[in-house]
Amino acid sequence: MIAGFGEVAESLRRSTVQVLTGHHGAGSGVIWDPAGLIITNAHVARDSRSRIELWDGRTFTATVVTRDPRRDLAALRIEAGSLPAAISGDSGALRVGELVVAIGNPFGFVGALTTGVVHALGPLRAIGPQSWVQADVRLAPGNSGGPLADARGRVIGINTMIAGGLALAVPSNSVTRFLRHGATGIGLGVVIRPVQSGMLVLQVEPGSPAAISSLLMGDLIVGANGRALASPDDLHEAIANSQGGVLDIEFVRGDRRTRRHAAVRLQARSAEAA
Repeated sequence: MIAGFGEVAESLRRSTVQVLTGHHGAGSGVIWDPAGLIITNAHVARDSRSRIELWDGRTFTATVVTRDPRRDLAALRIEAGSLPAAISGDSGALRVGELVVAIGNPFGFVGALTTGVVHALGPLRAIGPQSWVQADVRLAPGNSGGPLADARGRVIGINTMIAGGLALAVPSNSVTRFLRHGATGIGLGVVIRPVQSGMLVLQVEPGSPAAISSLLMGDLIVGANGRALASPDDLHEAIANSQGGVLDIEFVRGDRRTRRHAAVRLQARSAEAA
């Protein structure tokens, strides 16, 4: 451990919030600027509004500013000022073997801390071409959306999931690009999570192309336009290459024995829509 590690941990705890979304449960988030901007995962902020609980116990209603399910990022805004914002670091400067610290609220334990080292940087074959900070820190439900920081307390990733025994975090440089450019393009209107056999639908946006085509939460998307899906990027590539704006989705439901097809007529989405 480095000198002043206790102060680093305390500062990170004050910059970490709980994101409470009703029946969906709780996750974590990071205060990104003192004026009330909070970064978390898209799969944590599934609803247009959520409740944010700060380290000092104050609670606020947050609204979604921008959301990108493809990168699993969401920007929320609360009406508050002079907040203890985290310091963003350069994820491109990370090196394998560096000490990292994760803060979050696993199983409702507020401000839980775990440490480890960077195991690898870059894509993970089973998930797709997106870059990840891969670290051997222990995460649990409730850690999603919380900060992964270096030994100086600079946030270099947003904790997202566990894969292959490693914690995966969206690099801070990807967060910077997300805030600068938002999420634009053609939308299906679902929040998905890669699992072993396809893309699990976590949420269907009301009125979206997915909802109109009768996709439901819990469905498992296994193919698009005749090709199997190994990662969210495979689905986004299929959406981008769809002829005539129609996407042929292959999915399974319930007992997973019967494969179904749905023709989804796509539509453009704005930076504020998922």
